[in-house]
Amino acid sequence: MGPYGVRGWVKVAPFTEATDALADYPTWWLVRREGLDGEPWPVESARVHADTVVAKLAGIDTREAAAVLKGSLVAVPRDALPPLRDDELYVGDLIGMTVVNRRGETLGRWRRWTRSARTRSCASRRKAVRCGSCRLVAALVDAVDREAGRVEVDWGLDY
Repeated sequence: MGPYGVRGWVKVAPFTEATDALADYPTWWLVRREGLDGEPWPVESARVHADTVVAKLAGIDTREAAAVLKGSLVAVPRDALPPLRDDELYVGDLIGMTVVNRRGETLGRWRRWTRSARTRSCASRRKAVRCGSCRLVAALVDAVDREAGRVEVDWGLDY
């Protein structure tokens, strides 16, 4: 999100219901907006602040240095994530999959997962998709076929 204070701390909005989970990882990968390649940053200290995480990253010692990181995506290495059951997947696994509606119309490819794109309601009986250490239910997602690289959804071409 941007700098936090004047000593190089950054403020992050996690894409998880378990806000504190991000603070537990010793290294974060920062992915700049202009590219998909990330770079590892050791986390010197991190804590929950309201519904965000504030952190001191190694080598970032001023507010100006922290401001340069604004807009970056924060990720953790895949092998550091908790293991999944057979009926679960991480939302990052959806990226690149073809999105098809109930009428068989191709809507495009899943490009990214944003905070506003997720549904946190558990009212649906549809399968849960696991994001980090939380579960979120995409109320409009009917099925995910990993082998076919396909996400079936309940919305039309004009959605």
